[in-house]
This record gives sequence, structure tokens and C-alpha cells, in this order.
Amino acid sequence: MEKLPHGLCPTNRLPVPTYYVQALTGEYSQWSYCEDRAPKNKGRWMNDVFKRSLNTRLDVEIGTGNGFHFSHFASENPDRMLVGIEVKYKPLIQSIRRALSNDCKNVRICRYNASLLNHLFDEGELDDVIIHHPDPWPKKRQWKNRLIQDDFLNMIYKLQKAGSTVFFKTDDRNYFDWSIEKFNKSPYKLEGVTYDLHNSKFSKNNFVTGFEQIFLQKNQPIYYAQLVK
Repeated sequence: MEKLPHGLCPTNRLPVPTYYVQALTGEYSQWSYCEDRAPKNKGRWMNDVFKRSLNTRLDVEIGTGNGFHFSHFASENPDRMLVGIEVKYKPLIQSIRRALSNDCKNVRICRYNASLLNHLFDEGELDDVIIHHPDPWPKKRQWKNRLIQDDFLNMIYKLQKAGSTVFFKTDDRNYFDWSIEKFNKSPYKLEGVTYDLHNSKFSKNNFVTGFEQIFLQKNQPIYYAQLVK
């Protein structure tokens, strides 16, 4: 199947759309954007989508998974607008459905390639960026597929406002070490690092996702970093 500039197979060309595919462009279309619609909001999120003033904070969560953190963050921060980025249809719909069932109206979600956020947002349009447990692509030949790359960090740095933060955590030590190298070479200030999140000063503000809980039950540490523009 043909791939478009966003690197995804087009939703509207899937031969046998599942319920979750149909929900993206049907039942939840007010809240969710397929890869064709999402870029049309670039530079217009506050005015046209959220109907808020331009000084309202706009955050992004990359890889919402089952949406527990997505819903929690939106509920805890009703004055901040949150856009989720997810590729898989089922977690995408689960995330937006979970947030809406928690009475969060400050959310939207997009099916899009996270490495191309500059298709969705203008420079200086974003506040905080949340990246929890991205795919570690563990084999060396796969490292080129990892989200954390020099070009990616330079890109989101331009998209964020001054003083904004990137929150990053992973359960994969190799990926974390890789990421720390990238962070140190980036224009960001590496404000906080821990190799054991749940026994650190950052633990009190940490929301434990379902995915994260799996690793905690195995006594595997979670690695965490904060970057500030």
C-alpha cells in the first residue's frame, strides 16, 4: 500500500476498516484527526480547534498507549490543552475515549508520525512535550528508527516556547544511555536525570502507567530525564 509523506498507510484506503479505524473518522472525529486532517491544524490549534486564547498552554504527549496518563494529565490540568500523538488505531481511540469519559474536553488526538511533529505545529506553538516509553528498537540495525535522534530534538526545540520542558522516561537502559548522549548534544539544558525514577526526587510527581507497572512488578527500574528549553 502506498505510503504518504507522514510515513503511514492512509486510513481512508484500508480495505477492511475495523471499528477503531471507523471511529477515528466517524464517532470520535470531533476529537481525533487522521493523518490527512491533522496537518490542517498547524498554527491553528488554539484559535480554531480549542477555541482558546493564544496564551493558553498547548502540550503534546507522544505515544499515548492505552491513554491512562493522557486522561490523567488532562484531568489534572484543565487549563492546559493536550494533543496526543499515536499511530495504532485501537490505543488512539482508547485514549480519547478514556479522556472524554473522564470529562476532559481539553484534549485532541492525532494519528501521525511523531518524528514529523513540524507537520502539525508551528515554531513556538508548543509548550511541554511528554515522551513515555517509546519503542526502544533494541537491535543495533534498528537504532535508526528510534524517536530520539539529533534531528528530532532540534526540531521539537524550535516548536517549543522558551522555558518549556521535555519529559522522557523509558524502561530500556540501552535506549536511555543512547538518549542521554543525544540530549547532551542537543540545544536543551538537561535539568534532571535519574536511573531509578521510583527511588528519586521525581517520584512524587510521577504517574505510573499500566505499562510502567509491568516493569515495576519485575523490580526493573524506570529511567527518567527532564530537558528544558
